[in-house]
Amino acid sequence: MTRLRLALAASLLSCAFAAPAQAEVIESSAAGFVVSGSATTAASAEEIWYSLVQPAGWWTGEHTWSGESRNLRLDAEAGGCFCEDMPQGGSVEHMRVVYSAPGEMLRMTGALGPLQGEGLAGTLTIELSTAPGGTEVGWVYVVGGHARFPLTEVAGTVDMVLGEQMRRLVAGVERPEVRR
Repeated sequence: MTRLRLALAASLLSCAFAAPAQAEVIESSAAGFVVSGSATTAASAEEIWYSLVQPAGWWTGEHTWSGESRNLRLDAEAGGCFCEDMPQGGSVEHMRVVYSAPGEMLRMTGALGPLQGEGLAGTLTIELSTAPGGTEVGWVYVVGGHARFPLTEVAGTVDMVLGEQMRRLVAGVERPEVRR
């Protein structure tokens, strides 16, 4: 198997045993898919933003190229990079920031994980809004283009993985001792 297929198979297998996702697949076709979700927290939008722009504190190492979330960084301004430094040198661009409004919205473009090696484009929008008793963190990831595997078969996995990351973000803010 190629490295891409091994990575995709590992992601599918790891997600098969994960807790049910609070996110959902909104659309799915041969041309692409849309996943979205939300979580509400008592934390302020400023607290969420502070954590959001430090992905090493909430993005799981299982879904990095190096296996270590501490290698992640995010420059939260237009043109900024959500990138990963590789331990033996080099780096990986996961996404590029196209819109940044601190405490309100972060929008990035890029095909995450095994989607990166395909002819796909993706846009992830994370919005923070006032909710009763705190802040709602909403996200939408839109992916489209051409892939060498059926996109309808990976939409659920991408949904679960992204939902897991967003839940970790909210949990890290609710338990500040988790923050790095």
